[in-house]
Amino acid sequence: MIFRWSAAADAFGRLPPWLRLSAMIVAPFVVAWIVARLAAPLSRRVVRLAGWARRAPGRPARRATIEGLVRDLIRVTAFIAAAMVALAQSELVDARTLVWGIGLLSAGIGLGARPVISDYFIGLTFIFGDRFTVGEKVSLLGAAPGEVEGIVERVNLSTLHLRAPSGELLVVPNGEVRVVRNFSRGLFSSASVRIRVRAADLGRTLEALDAMQGEAQAALPELIEPWQVISEDGLIGHETQLLVVAKARFGAAAGVRPRLLALLHERLADADVTLAD
Repeated sequence: MIFRWSAAADAFGRLPPWLRLSAMIVAPFVVAWIVARLAAPLSRRVVRLAGWARRAPGRPARRATIEGLVRDLIRVTAFIAAAMVALAQSELVDARTLVWGIGLLSAGIGLGARPVISDYFIGLTFIFGDRFTVGEKVSLLGAAPGEVEGIVERVNLSTLHLRAPSGELLVVPNGEVRVVRNFSRGLFSSASVRIRVRAADLGRTLEALDAMQGEAQAALPELIEPWQVISEDGLIGHETQLLVVAKARFGAAAGVRPRLLALLHERLADADVTLAD
């Protein structure tokens, strides 16, 4: 084996200088091309061994995003390394000059592309931090003067793609996102309702609301706990507004609220409670 490598080295040394130079420049890029071709299976193996896929069971979109990120990182690293090796071996550029050039280029890119770099680092936190994933409904605070809301369609290193309720596609730079409110993850949904009663009927109203707790739990199995009745303003007058704080199973509040309203109207009417206008 040693003899074969020695013979190959001697044969390479006997080649014309221009051919040796071409081989030293082309060979690293050939290796980089092979690595790039193998980047997809390598990225899947890295994600599987690192455990990132196990952290997101049932979320193939997020797993695919992480695999794509690792795949692109492998490809970019391979070609950058190939370019550095080719320049170093070809002796066209002095090693110290190459190091200085890379340092100056990195500093220039860091100063000129600071917003882009910030977007990339924040994008990494979004992807690996599992704040949200494709298909979830989120609201972003800080991305605009108001509030940006929509369904997540795509998450990459630089931007976040949301589909607004009105149908438009919103492309938000990652660096502009400060606070994320995720509507698709939670322990419960609020099915609270407000009622306004006359002050003279306040006592009967509270008694009726307490008495119907058991009936409400049976009629509305989506309620996860007994409701609470509070007064938000705490004002005393001819009328009082009460808030019936009801918690429904996550995602079921929209269907629970109208049935709860109907039940409250019916039982308060049976208790001779007159609702204020």
